[in-house]
Amino acid sequence: MTAPNPLKRWDAADHLENSEDMVLYLNACIDDDPGDGSLIRAALNDIARARNMSQLATEAGLTRAGLYKALSPEGKPGFDTMLRITRALGMNLHFDQ
Repeated sequence: MTAPNPLKRWDAADHLENSEDMVLYLNACIDDDPGDGSLIRAALNDIARARNMSQLATEAGLTRAGLYKALSPEGKPGFDTMLRITRALGMNLHFDQ
């Protein structure tokens, strides 16, 4: 019998314990995004998984499968979808100059 592997793959979703953590994480990803939205999309995926993907999908007016697809590495969610997701997370989008 082999011993269980004590190493677990690191997952940001395991460390997003409250809304403040989620906002700080998303803002850091926005600052570091390469310009194609991939890091922002990945952060929203992590946040969605830290919350409840099914409940978030319902609140955003999406199917669970649609939310997974939109936030997947291959996903190309439209701006309206991103707004629906962030609003369902209780976040607001702001622009500064």
